[in-house]
Amino acid sequence: MQGVDFRQADLQGADLGGAKLQEANLEEAELQGADLGRAELQGANLEEAELRGADLGRAELQGADLEEAKLQGANLGRAKLQGTNLEEAELQEANLRGAELQGANLEEAKLQEANLRGAELQGANLRKAELQRANLRGAELQGADLRGAKLQGANLEEAKLRGADLGRAELQGANLGRAELQEADLEEAKLQGADLEEADLQGANLRKAELQRANLRG
Repeated sequence: MQGVDFRQADLQGADLGGAKLQEANLEEAELQGADLGRAELQGANLEEAELRGADLGRAELQGADLEEAKLQGANLGRAKLQGTNLEEAELQEANLRGAELQGANLEEAKLQEANLRGAELQGANLRKAELQRANLRGAELQGADLRGAKLQGANLEEAKLRGADLGRAELQGANLGRAELQEADLEEAKLQGADLEEADLQGANLRKAELQRANLRG
């Protein structure tokens, strides 16, 4: 089904597990609750697709376009999303545990309470992303762009943020215990009440950062 046109198709609850849908057009398709586990969707167009509650576990979505897609509560565990466009996608409470998102575009994506534990986000664009209360424990975020991201109450314990840009990020009440923040840019970041116990801040830029009530015990 490579390159097939399913634009605006009603595929709710469909079993597409393992389907070969490279470069398929699924723009605005209705895929709520669909099974797309291990599907091959490299380069597919899923812009504005409805994927709430869908299973995309271990799916291959490298280079796919998911701009403004609705993925609330979807399972993307261990999915391959390198270079994927998820700008303004709605991923609230989605499971992205262990997902491979290197170089992905998540600018202004909505990821509140999403599970990104152990996700690989090296070099990803997360500018102005909404990650309140998200689980990013042990996530790989080296060199990621998190400028202006909203991370209030997020769990970033043991996250790897070497060289990441967190300028003006909102991290009030976030857990950054044992996080690796070497050479990270935290200029004007809001860290009130954040837990930075045993975090490695060697070479980090904390100019004008707001650290009231933050825990910096090392």
